Amino acid sequence: MKKLIIINGPNLNLLGKREPEIYGANSFEDFFKTLKKEYKVVALSYYQSNIEGEIIDKLHEVGFEYDGVILNAAAYTHTSIGIADAVKGIETPVVEVHISNVHSRENFRHVSYIAPNAKGVITGFGLQSYKLAIQSFL
Repeated sequence: MKKLIIINGPNLNLLGKREPEIYGANSFEDFFKTLKKEYKVVALSYYQSNIEGEIIDKLHEVGFEYDGVILNAAAYTHTSIGIADAVKGIETPVVEVHISNVHSRENFRHVSYIAPNAKGVITGFGLQSYKLAIQSFL
């Protein structure tokens, strides 16, 4: 059984409340329950933090024993060299995920420090982006 973790960054704890026209009306916790039911062949876990260092610590913790990381670093995607270095430094492949199409938004969102070290990038398919990332590991 593949062991995958979804790591979400800042403000994604507000899904379902924050800008529903962009991010949808469902909480991630509710969506995660449906993912676990749909992908019973995967040992799927979830972690969310608004704190950059905690995300780095979690990548270090799982980055040598999991089969895959699905990382939505949110705003840190465009600012955090530390998270980018953590992705580069671990053995576990990482798929970068975004709910919105970052390329149709503000210019600063067009640059990802994570993408050069990721297995792939999935952006713009809403919460379905996470399903596509899981499928990339199966």
